[in-house]
Amino acid sequence: VQLQASGGGLVQAGGSLRLSCAPSGRTFSSNGMGWFRQAPGKEREFVAAINWITGTYYSDSVKGRFTISRDNAKNTMYLQMNSLKPEDTAVYFCASRSGSGSLYSSRNYNYWGQGTQVTVSS
Repeated sequence: VQLQASGGGLVQAGGSLRLSCAPSGRTFSSNGMGWFRQAPGKEREFVAAINWITGTYYSDSVKGRFTISRDNAKNTMYLQMNSLKPEDTAVYFCASRSGSGSLYSSRNYNYWGQGTQVTVSS
């Protein structure tokens, strides 16, 4: 099972991008999905997550600028990123979770995408 992340690119500060994440191959069950990012020389960090029952969650650094959503018909998750800042530059990974545990922790996710590069120029 793989997740395909797409939509990254180069954008100027203040611009917008929309990332997409969809499974490839066989389908699988999940109860939530999330986005994480990793900048050069830094640890992977939580960005946003969506739980089918409890709703959406965001890191403080992106709250109010990013919106996570899911299209059930297309089985695709999105991350709309507005008002981008140079510090948002990173490789963005999508992940899916079928068990329990905090959505904020990468350890609780079962499947991961390959990552998509987001670069924000000043």
